[in-house]
Parts: sequence; C-alpha cells; structure tokens
Amino acid sequence: MSPPPANALLTMNKTVPSRRRLLQVALAAGAWAATPALLAATWPSRSVRILIPFPAGGTADVVARLLAEKLAADFGQPVLVESRPGANGIIASDAVAKAAPDGHTLLLASSAHASNASLYPRLPYDSALDFAPVALVAPPGPMVLAVHSSVPARNVRELVALARSKPGELSYASAGVGNTLHLAGEMFSQMAGVKMLHVPYKGAAPALTDLAGGQVQMMFNSALALAPMVKDGRVRMLAQTGLKRSTLLPADLPTVQESGEAELKGFEISGWFGLFAPARTPADVVERINAEARRALALPELRAKLALLGSDEVPALAAPAFAVFVKGETARYAQVIRAAGISLDAPTQ
Repeated sequence: MSPPPANALLTMNKTVPSRRRLLQVALAAGAWAATPALLAATWPSRSVRILIPFPAGGTADVVARLLAEKLAADFGQPVLVESRPGANGIIASDAVAKAAPDGHTLLLASSAHASNASLYPRLPYDSALDFAPVALVAPPGPMVLAVHSSVPARNVRELVALARSKPGELSYASAGVGNTLHLAGEMFSQMAGVKMLHVPYKGAAPALTDLAGGQVQMMFNSALALAPMVKDGRVRMLAQTGLKRSTLLPADLPTVQESGEAELKGFEISGWFGLFAPARTPADVVERINAEARRALALPELRAKLALLGSDEVPALAAPAFAVFVKGETARYAQVIRAAGISLDAPTQ
C-alpha cells in the first residue's frame, strides 16, 4: 500500500487532536466539573454575609441575627448580618443577585420577594432566574383581619354582607400600595366579590393609628401589632388568614375560609422570611446551608424566640421544596396583582 499524499497528512495533522491537546482538554473539563464539588468541600472559606432589606432593629434583623449566631458555630466562620434597606427590598436583592455564586453572600428576603416580581415590571434582576432558594426561615405567619369596634360585623360572613350592601364605602388600611397588607385586602375583595376602599399609608404605624381612631374600618395585620388595640376594645379581630388555626392565636379565632362563604374557601395570605443565594451557587453548598438552617431552627431555644415574634413552628423544607413554595407564592401574588391592575415603578434608594 502506497503512503498517503503529503496534503492528506497535513489535513490529518490539522483535524486529529494531538495527545497533548486531548490531555489538556480532558484536564480542563475535569477541573470545571470538579470546581463545584471542590467549593462545597472547602466552603465556607471566609465569613458569610446575610443581607437584609430592612433597617437594623426590625423583625428581619432579629431573625437574621438569631440564625446567624447558630450558623456561625456550625460553619466555623463568622456570619455577619448587613442591613441594606430601601426600595421595598430591591436594593438588597439586587446586591445578592449580582454577588459571586459561592455561598458567601446570602439574602434574607420577606414575602415581598414574591410579590415584587409582579409589582415592578422593570426590576434590575429576575426574581425567578437570578436566585437560588435555600431555606424557609420563618414560616407563613398568619395575619389577622380586624375591624374597628364601631363596625357592626361580628364575623367574616357579616362583614362580607356589610361590604356588599355598601359597595366602595367600607375602607381598609395598608402600609402602602403593593404592601402585603394591601394585597391581603385585594385578595379578600376579589375572592368575596366585594368592592372596598383602599387607604394606603406611609407605613403600618400611621395606618394602625387611624384604624384605632375609626378613620378606617378594617385592616389586615399581625396579631402582635394589633394586640394593644384589641386589648383596650378599640379593635376587634374577626379571623386569621392561614389555612388552619395558629397555635399562637386564640383558639376560638377562626380562619377566613371557615367563615362559611364559599367564595373565600382557600383564602390564605401571610408573611414569611427565607434565605436565598445567587443563582448558580453549587447545589452542595445550598444543601449544606439548608441542612444547617433547619437544624438551628429546630433548636428549642431558637424556636421559643421566634414564637415571641409571631412565628409558628418552621416546616423542615429541603431547598427544592422551598423553591416550590416560593414559586407558588409568586404565582398567587401575580394573580391578585394582575386582577387589581397594580404596577409600580422600581423605587430608588
């Protein structure tokens, strides 16, 4: 057999990789594949930051610091809580979305993380694609539907009948447009088929003041916030907003869906806190943070402290289950927001 022509040898040399090149490619591929595993094995290699989208001293700050103390002991590295308030949580969320996906920067977000995805058409990040849900930290804590003492309704069914008899006259307060308290009122109105007047305030404190004074007739808020006014008789609680009754609330306080109104079956709205990491954070790192967070949240002393903040027992959700929960919350809020026609410009700091 005659040898191949010179030009054929040249073509072969160009198209067939050398052993050295094959080895280089294999090593590079192996190194790329091993990087997440290597990161998980050495994580954390420095301090971990938990960014919160609220001012220091608030509930989110307290929850974050309680958790950080336990995680630091488990991780063997400091866990620092950093407040990045403003813009309805967007500033802190954007910082974490753009952080290195190495597990050293986390976000403690509230339920606003789910509603912001629909409230703001032009966020600087994608709520679904730019974050890895890690762990539920404080579970859906039921809010309470309360009315001023002058309102004749003694239960939800009577309240709905009153609202239907006076379309647009019954007013409810909130801490601002798009706030969870506002969305609770919108969800109630939509499901019950009633028209009520929304009165937004610049924060929950002035809204509570006007509820106590009778300037507005009703409000959704936490039982802790409403407790002083309930105690002195200015405000009356009608129902709680969870699917089942909370052990932290009076045993005889029914849920909204227990009112007997068929339209309100399945009514549920609540506040929660959860840990998020930047997207593309290695799954092993996410799983480790999730496991350590669940272990810490099961400790009796931490459980007791969270109960004082109005948090029920934290369900032990694995990271994928928490991701499903967040997706469901985002979809529920989106439906309410679209039906109400709410759209906000992304705020600035």
